[in-house]
Parts: sequence; C-alpha cells; structure tokens
Amino acid sequence: MIETTGSTVTRVFAAPSGAVFDAWVTPASLATWWGGPDIQVPLDSLALDVRPGGLWNATMILGNGMPGFHWRGEYLEVDRPNRLVVTMTNEPGDERELLTVVLTAVDGGTELRFAQTGGHLSPEQYEGTAAGWLIAFDALNTVLAE
Repeated sequence: MIETTGSTVTRVFAAPSGAVFDAWVTPASLATWWGGPDIQVPLDSLALDVRPGGLWNATMILGNGMPGFHWRGEYLEVDRPNRLVVTMTNEPGDERELLTVVLTAVDGGTELRFAQTGGHLSPEQYEGTAAGWLIAFDALNTVLAE
C-alpha cells in the first residue's frame, strides 16, 4: 500500500521468525538479499551495530554506470525475533525515513509487516521504494529457502 507519508508491504515467508529477523541483522545475509538479485551490497560496506542506539551503514551498487547509494541510520528498537525499527537516510542527506519490521509467527512460517515512513519522499518515490522492497523480499525468500 502506498501512502503520501510512506509505504507498507506484507509478506509471508516459510521460515521461523528468528531466521527472518537474523536475515536483517547478519551482514552476510543482508548483503545477499538487500536490494534484490541485480544489486550488489559489498559485505565490506556493511557495518551493523545491532542494538538500540547502534549505527549501521551500507552501500548499494546498482551497476550499468548508475550511481550507488550510501545508506546509514540508527537502530531504534531491536526485539528479536519480533520487531526491528531503524532509521535510514541516503547520504549525503540527513532526512531520515523510518523502517519498521514486525514479524509474527503464522501457520507454516512468518508474516513480515514492513513499513517505510517519514514523509520525505513523494508518493511516486514511495511507490518506487515499495516495488524495490518487493524485489528485495523475493531475494530474501530465496535466501531463507536455502
């Protein structure tokens, strides 16, 4: 769903909530799925201090001569395996979006409810971010199935 202040995505994975949570906070896993199969996130570009108040950063390389993204943010809530809340900004900007991941055990796996909010993007940009997250979550599904 796309809103003027953010976007939300819901997805069910055939994996326990601990595995889905860990895929968000383990550098080797995050580097594999974040951005989807056509985007590289070099493992050496990731720094994850997974605790409330801890900082994180990552670089996405888009390829085809397009500029990459240098993301950074702060962990606000870390409640394994239920909830993860982080801020995210694209350098050099300081406007922070809020990423909220809520994981709930369901029959056969885990429901992920994801929201990106903040109101710093246009509705069209939120639509684009939602599409990007759907691609990334397809890649996450592949990682979890392995």
